Amino acid sequence: MSLYRTELRRLGKRRFTRWATLLGLLVLGAVLVGVFFTNEKIGPDQQAAAQRQADQQYQEQVHWAEQERASCERAKAAGENQSEGRYPPDCAMIEPPPQGSVEARWFLPSTFDFRGSFEEMIVTFTAILALVGFVVGASFVGAEWSSGGMMNLLLWRPRRLTVLLTKLAALLTGLVALTVAAAAVWTAGFWLVGSLRGSTAKMTGGAWQSFALTGLRGLVLIVVAATIGFALASLGRHTAMALGGAIGLVVVGQFGVGILLSMAGTRFIEAWLLPTYALAWMRKKITLENYEACNATYYGECKPETLDLTWQHASILLAVGLVAALGAALVTMRRRDIA
Repeated sequence: MSLYRTELRRLGKRRFTRWATLLGLLVLGAVLVGVFFTNEKIGPDQQAAAQRQADQQYQEQVHWAEQERASCERAKAAGENQSEGRYPPDCAMIEPPPQGSVEARWFLPSTFDFRGSFEEMIVTFTAILALVGFVVGASFVGAEWSSGGMMNLLLWRPRRLTVLLTKLAALLTGLVALTVAAAAVWTAGFWLVGSLRGSTAKMTGGAWQSFALTGLRGLVLIVVAATIGFALASLGRHTAMALGGAIGLVVVGQFGVGILLSMAGTRFIEAWLLPTYALAWMRKKITLENYEACNATYYGECKPETLDLTWQHASILLAVGLVAALGAALVTMRRRDIA
């Protein structure tokens, strides 16, 4: 019997895998439904209602300006002290806003623009499935160690690295299949949301190619997360090793480091946090801003200091983390006694 097919069957039959996958898909479904019901298609009725609201607010501002100017003139006629700064020296300076300063588009309801918003939905999809992949990957090998199944398997197939890598291959095959199928449904679902609750205009071949590349980077991130979870659980020979390490990294390595760097006055604190690099990987580039520093322009405008992080920076971090975790798991598997 093929070890690979056996591991695939074992992966599919594990209750934890099924429940974790179902939970992840339910969360994705909840996001899709939530976006559907919080957006609406904009038509002539919505445009007219927004224009009425804009006109009403403009009239309110005009009325307020007239009242303030009249109050200023009364105060000036009464000889009240103008030094308090409530009114300007010349009451004529209190003028209503110019016509058209209140735009109707400010009052339009939320609508889903597929071209402008779907990339963020890909990032959300990746984050949820990366978490599912990490947990399932850790449980898949961790349960084998804690239950003694790994020892029994090695009696049948004593080649340790082959067994471990075959388990990993089965895990990643199932995860890639799930991701591709879910991504197809996710894309179709949001295309439907755009058609019924927004717009699907301006979708060109270049836009679809950009979404495909973003999805491909998301798939890589999901695979890396699952592999690291698998490797950490194999290192500790228990699922809790991976989960505990992840919790410790988030609580200590992220919040703790963030607090310490903030207290030390470090510039660009986000550059030391892992989620920043995950976003840089997905979006290709993110720009961090340091509002403590000011770069004055020729016209006297103050702009914050910036730092660009690109997908190349993130790829180095992902590669180092993957090689370190998986390499340590393979070395440990090869050297340690199985007991």
